[in-house]
Amino acid sequence: MSDIASREIGDTKIARDGHSISFGEALRVWVRIASLSFGGPAGQIAVMHRILVDEKRWIGENRFLHALNYCMLLPGPEAQQLAIYIGWLLHKTKGGLVAGTLFVLPGFLAILALSYIYVQFGNVGVVEGLFFGLKAAVLAVVLQAVVRIGKRALKNNVMMLIAVAAFIAIFGFHVPFPLIILTAAIIGYAGGKAGSPLFQVGGGHGASGPGLADRDSALGEETPVHARPNLYWSLKVSAIFLFLWLAPVAAIYFAMGPESVFSQIGIFFSKMAMVTFGGAYAVLSYVAQQAVENYGWLQPGQMLDGLGMAETTPGPLIMVVQFVGFMGAFGNPGSLSPLTAAVLASVLTTWVTFVPCFLWIFLGAPFIERLRNNRALTGAMSAITAAVVGVIMNLAVWFALHVIFGEVVQWQGYGITLDIPVVSSINIASLALTLAAVLAIFRFNTGMIQTLLACSLAGVAWHLGIGLP
Repeated sequence: MSDIASREIGDTKIARDGHSISFGEALRVWVRIASLSFGGPAGQIAVMHRILVDEKRWIGENRFLHALNYCMLLPGPEAQQLAIYIGWLLHKTKGGLVAGTLFVLPGFLAILALSYIYVQFGNVGVVEGLFFGLKAAVLAVVLQAVVRIGKRALKNNVMMLIAVAAFIAIFGFHVPFPLIILTAAIIGYAGGKAGSPLFQVGGGHGASGPGLADRDSALGEETPVHARPNLYWSLKVSAIFLFLWLAPVAAIYFAMGPESVFSQIGIFFSKMAMVTFGGAYAVLSYVAQQAVENYGWLQPGQMLDGLGMAETTPGPLIMVVQFVGFMGAFGNPGSLSPLTAAVLASVLTTWVTFVPCFLWIFLGAPFIERLRNNRALTGAMSAITAAVVGVIMNLAVWFALHVIFGEVVQWQGYGITLDIPVVSSINIASLALTLAAVLAIFRFNTGMIQTLLACSLAGVAWHLGIGLP
């Protein structure tokens, strides 16, 4: 079929993109997906799968999972990248731009509003209680992520060994997160290429359900003309998005100097966009360590508060980095007012975090479309997912230490550095609320939003003196 032709089959109009889906209809669906994108990457991917694969039948099961596998291998939020990928498949570059932007926009506006409330009214008892309760619920949600991803990824002893090794490496030896993921990818790629079934356990956050054959979807099994590799187009789009990504960072650096908090934020989150693999929870382990321990932009408890905001708003969980940038500039505003600096830092952080996602998809997706059912790629992704389980477990332990205990000290010896809680500093209220959240999620299968809401209300009640003494 010609790239510019249209034809009629019965009552169905087949457009130049090879399907009958209008851009206006897709726009409405992407708005719907963005408004329903709660629950972290697993929940967001499930929403996209339900709407795009099961309900609309715009894309087939195999192509959906193949796109997800590629996004899992990329740095950054895989759920947003998956939206960009599918939007691009359906309506070329403009489709990817709209899908990816809408996926982020509601969360950006919500986090910005909540960050303002946090710094303006955070010392009010009700607000303090709200975030006190959120911390306990967030810890339970992270533990749930460990279990959920672990059940799917750790199907054999090799995958379990990779997960344990990743946890020990990052928790005990502070091995850089990107090195852990790179090592896992190399192991998985080699195992997959060798044909070992131990590395063919699937990947991504996995959509559930029976799915559809690709041929039954609007896209069918053939690759659209615009999705075929074109080196000229790839180089052109790479140059455009590299400029959009790095030009503002360079301008800020040379105008304000390397010591400016804006320069630090731009450079740090640009580096994060290049090296953080394995999903939002894994990324947060890296961000928390750097933002809290290295830059001192915020305290561990504030990091947990930010994660609570991201958990309860639509959009990628990694939107928590917007809060990190907000707090970093609010505490170091320079010649600007704290709120002005914080808002500008929020925009900068969001920009350098998400613009690279468009680059990765537009550059690599045409070539990845040719690699469907590639065993080596699946092996690399499977090993990465297993390593991510260990990394997320490290995040859960880090959160637990700072939620339940008021004081944590470091022990060093034999090349190992461990965070050890001071038992006498235990917070009984936090422990009780955390146990209640864990019981609600794991024993009674309470939803994440309901658990977060209940814990928030309990925290407010506690701070108002209604809770147990």
